[in-house]
Amino acid sequence: MATVKRIIKGDTVKLISGANKGTTGKVLQVLTKKSAVLVEGIGVKHRNVKPSQLNPRGGHKDIHVPVSLHKVALVVDEKSGKTSRVGLIKNADGATTRVARQNKDKEIK
Repeated sequence: MATVKRIIKGDTVKLISGANKGTTGKVLQVLTKKSAVLVEGIGVKHRNVKPSQLNPRGGHKDIHVPVSLHKVALVVDEKSGKTSRVGLIKNADGATTRVARQNKDKEIK
């Protein structure tokens, strides 16, 4: 049985702290063991590569650095950019659904 997570792939999130505070982006991947997410357009860094037989000149490589989960908040309203904490509620049939706490426990699609 799959577990329901608070932030999932495809969600729009807003950074609430750090150097990129206030920027929004789409979640590309959730790294549960590191409790981090990869956000589109945020955390793209350059890495220098040493010369090797496969790459004799060396050069630069773009890598995607994950953002910690506690630094992001789920965007509930796309137009205003309003964020919300995410809660989990069990339905009558036993399934778990995600709800937005700032919208009076409204279900998140």
